[in-house]
Amino acid sequence: MDITPFIPSDRQVIDGYGDGQFCISGVWRPGPCIVLPDRTLDWDVEGFESLSLDSFAPVMAAEPKVEILLLGCGPKMQLLPKALRVALREAGVVTELMDTGAACRTYNVLLSEARRVGAALLPA
Repeated sequence: MDITPFIPSDRQVIDGYGDGQFCISGVWRPGPCIVLPDRTLDWDVEGFESLSLDSFAPVMAAEPKVEILLLGCGPKMQLLPKALRVALREAGVVTELMDTGAACRTYNVLLSEARRVGAALLPA
């Protein structure tokens, strides 16, 4: 019995991660990236501490709009500064923070449920 969730072939699936890179739909990409259902973008950030509202511009510009953004913080979950959390919420970005491995797995589950999910991933 196959229990793999059905995900349409035109969607970006996170196949793996490790050693500072991510495998998205069969293609290994080094460094941080933003994964949306229809495309994957390089994410020009230095690390968690460097995140600002501008860092999330590609997510805010995505069409269709992302329902939920999973932020893979690296090897462990961290909290965004309050001002950034408030600014993201005011910009309409619902953000869930978790370690990067959890963000990768959760992204695939939500994608299989046909949710408009995005993942902003920092290497673990």
